[in-house]
Amino acid sequence: MSKHHHYKLSVKWTGNKGQGTKDYESYDRSHEIDIEGKKKLLCSSDSAFRGDKKKHNPEDMLLASLSACHMLWYLHLCADEKIVVVEYTDHAEGKMIQTSNGAGYFTEVVLNPTVVVAESWMIRKAIDLHKKVNQFCFIANSVKFEVYHRPQVTALENRPKP
Repeated sequence: MSKHHHYKLSVKWTGNKGQGTKDYESYDRSHEIDIEGKKKLLCSSDSAFRGDKKKHNPEDMLLASLSACHMLWYLHLCADEKIVVVEYTDHAEGKMIQTSNGAGYFTEVVLNPTVVVAESWMIRKAIDLHKKVNQFCFIANSVKFEVYHRPQVTALENRPKP
């Protein structure tokens, strides 16, 4: 039985400098993302597209969504398999091509999770579960480009003592 989920938010352009979109250089790319009950996100376009490099941009958020969705499903699957994760960090990377007409698309994302598990016998299964995550990750299942994984897993018991 399928379940349907509905997500709702508001995006408001805040970059009118007084002339609207009179020309390509006359407006700011700033906007807000507002989700009821959550902190408002101040955003812009990527600085390569005349945006504010200090603000989040759609490309950053796509990459973050893929990374976070992978992590959350991974932790779920590890818990189901009795693999005790004690630390998880990902340094995700995405590649995008801009075409000659100004359009563009992502060609791939590489997730680089560094995971620490409680015991060394858990390492092999912890690595294998990264592959299984793509069957479940809502965001990875929604994009048309490849999402690769290069996990590194170590055991807490094998870490050098300070």
